[in-house]
Amino acid sequence: MTEKEKMLNGELYMPENDEELFNERIKCKTLCYQFNNLSPDKLDERKELIKKIIGKTGNKYWIEQPFICDYGYNIEIGENFYSNHNLTILDCTKVTFGDNVFIAPNVSFYTAEHPIDCKTRNKGFEYARPITVGNNVWIGGGATILSDVTIGNNVVIGAGVVVTKDIPDNVVVAGNPARVIKYLDAEKFKG
Repeated sequence: MTEKEKMLNGELYMPENDEELFNERIKCKTLCYQFNNLSPDKLDERKELIKKIIGKTGNKYWIEQPFICDYGYNIEIGENFYSNHNLTILDCTKVTFGDNVFIAPNVSFYTAEHPIDCKTRNKGFEYARPITVGNNVWIGGGATILSDVTIGNNVVIGAGVVVTKDIPDNVVVAGNPARVIKYLDAEKFKG
């Protein structure tokens, strides 16, 4: 099994010594660099570069500069997606966003993890777990979403929150680590 296959399967893998993964990261980071250094008024060019970076997009989306990710092909965004400045996605495995997702500045999504055992970690091993964000989600500034997390539909994530566990539908979460502070009326989200 290749290191890439291990990465995508959530198994321990070594990213630094694998030529395929190295080349894919360099390609993606070069595209991110080009995107981040385009003049803000180059709207069409910005959208086209995002389509080259991200694995799957809806038709209506916008990502403010700067934007950083590792591979890009593991990211899927739905319709009506918006991200403010400084979005970081470490997409060593799938990061999936539903429709109507709004992300404030300085938000990070981390699928990568390192082993707790220092001997294994020091050899350069890591693993990755997916992140899924539902529909109608607003994520506040400075939030961090960790690996192996699913955020439900109709959710508001407070600013500065660290999400370490799954978040159910129709809630507001705040605190560190994130915890439910309010339940929302699901009927208001029916269209």
